[in-house]
Amino acid sequence: MAITLDFSGKVVVVIGGTSGINRGIAELFATHGAKVAVASRKQEKVDDTVTALRQLGADAMGFVADVRELEVLEAGLQTVHDRFGDFDVVVSGAAGNFPALANDLSGNAFKSVIDIDLRGTFHVMKTVYPLLRKPGASVINISAPQAFIPMKAQAHVCAAKAGVDMITRTLALEWGATGVRVNSVVPGPIDGTEGMARLAPDEKIRSMVARSVPLGRLGTPADVGNACLFLASELGSFVSGTILPVDGGWSQNSCGNMSEYLGNAAARTPGS
Repeated sequence: MAITLDFSGKVVVVIGGTSGINRGIAELFATHGAKVAVASRKQEKVDDTVTALRQLGADAMGFVADVRELEVLEAGLQTVHDRFGDFDVVVSGAAGNFPALANDLSGNAFKSVIDIDLRGTFHVMKTVYPLLRKPGASVINISAPQAFIPMKAQAHVCAAKAGVDMITRTLALEWGATGVRVNSVVPGPIDGTEGMARLAPDEKIRSMVARSVPLGRLGTPADVGNACLFLASELGSFVSGTILPVDGGWSQNSCGNMSEYLGNAAARTPGS
């Protein structure tokens, strides 16, 4: 059975949408007819992504903002609302990560991940709410397996992403009466992304990770994007407060040997 998802006329905003998984999500919505806005910290990345989205046929725009800076984020999102109107879909995907054992993790390093992942998510949620279409909007937070699977050298990320998922679940309760749905998507190991390059920097490690996925392969940005299309569509109209892994079963395998690998890697390079 063929299913066609048409987002023509819909307004999609992807925070962090100029690279990796988030850019893949933005491009997928563009190919399905949406008007797409992206945001990131670098103007050149915004310009490059907007150009690519327009080449896919989308009405696209972008702005520069750091999710840690609430007023800058508010101003940027207002420019999108002024041009496109109420938001139908918001994907919040800004994130930061690096391996560091807790004993080697400085207070500033811990704070930087909390500020980007957790406070940044709160800033996006707080800012977009008055700009959402009600009823009908779908908000999707990009989480990580560290939200529910402890890993060595990831105390900062585990704490931040667990908080992101609790924001998701709480806002599903608070915003449900207005017809707004809030969910988290949890990508597994996604090939061709900056995060994968940092955590699995050579072919031997990439192969190890792929073997640890029950489906036997690394994911793609399109795999994650397809889950976002589902959640944002009428097919997902009764799904809210869900934490959805898109990982080929990786989290069922406790992410293979990733905890030991990250712990060993961090032990060799202390002082983060």
